[in-house]
Amino acid sequence: MDGSAERTLLITLTGRDRPGVTSRLFRTLSDFPVSVVDVEQVVIRGRLVLGVLVAYSADADIGSVWNAAERVAADLDMEVELSTGRESRTPKRRGRLHVTVLGAPLSPAAMAGIAGRISAHGANIDRMERLASTPVTCIEMDVSGADPDALRAGLAAEAAERQVDVAVQPGGLARRAKRLIVMDVDSTLIQGEVIELLAEHAGCLAEVAKVTEAAMRGELDFEGSLRERVALLAGLDAAAIDRVRDRLKLAAGARTMVRTLKRLDYKFAIVSGGFTQVTDALVDDLGIDYSAANTLEIENGKLTGRVVGRVIDRPGKAAALERFAREAGVPLAQTVAIGDGANDLDMLQAAGLGIAYNAKPVVREAADTAVNVPYLDTIVFLLGISREEVEAADAADALR
Repeated sequence: MDGSAERTLLITLTGRDRPGVTSRLFRTLSDFPVSVVDVEQVVIRGRLVLGVLVAYSADADIGSVWNAAERVAADLDMEVELSTGRESRTPKRRGRLHVTVLGAPLSPAAMAGIAGRISAHGANIDRMERLASTPVTCIEMDVSGADPDALRAGLAAEAAERQVDVAVQPGGLARRAKRLIVMDVDSTLIQGEVIELLAEHAGCLAEVAKVTEAAMRGELDFEGSLRERVALLAGLDAAAIDRVRDRLKLAAGARTMVRTLKRLDYKFAIVSGGFTQVTDALVDDLGIDYSAANTLEIENGKLTGRVVGRVIDRPGKAAALERFAREAGVPLAQTVAIGDGANDLDMLQAAGLGIAYNAKPVVREAADTAVNVPYLDTIVFLLGISREEVEAADAADALR
């Protein structure tokens, strides 16, 4: 017998799912001198596919095992497929990755394109499961044998062509470790830009919006553009900040995302080129752990047109992420940064996972992955959490 491989029997049962199928098969196999090498099981729309790979010695009566498996299938009114072979003991293929696909809708053509790219990179899809069907369809794949950077680049091109979102992340325990989420605020955690809402009250919205757009595309230095915009607010009654704060709307799914991940002991931080007069309220409302933002100078109840202290700009956001990670005791490799503008780029690149959320093209191209659907809670799917798990946790809390 070849010492580098062992004789195996693959038993695949297919049929209506019900309690006890798996235990029945293993009870039957326990009567024979075989060992379990691998098991995979999936249920789709109430239909079970159970595969069990067992190893046996050269002198074993494999015919008896074969007949016993067929009897189990007949008793359970299931189909059975059996095949013998040899299981190689060579090391597993390198590069185990999680590939997450988001689509609304998710077309067969998109899945064909993604699967084709994976195959073209010499990789194999070992497992697939659906994590969500609403508000988007999310499919996660376990992929082996691929170079992460090459596969990420190939799938990014395919995702853009198919109008879906695809994330590629390393597999293993690191994905399940404690994490820190660091988010931009304007047009990410909340809808719209606070400075533009203030500019409405000051009567200079058009001028401010034009500068904001250029800054977010990376065409202007952020600190200079911020000071230029804030100067236009000089003389505005500070009460306008309260009115703006009352009008703020969170991004769709923001509460769900924060609530779900905090249940799992994630730490949350917000870092903003906006203003503490607004972000402090978000910290209190959502239970945010850390925050950093600029502060508008106010004298005699009026905005002076200046900010107080050092400006939180592009490098300032990355520095804040590193500071929050130290305070939380989380290595940078286990941080997740989310943003939409050019001033988020350093932060996205410093984090273990950088997510461009409905972002400008320059940000989408630089980030690890991009999410282009208007639901912030889809971020949890990228972390391997299913919609069913989110809903079950919400239901459990409602009963307390």
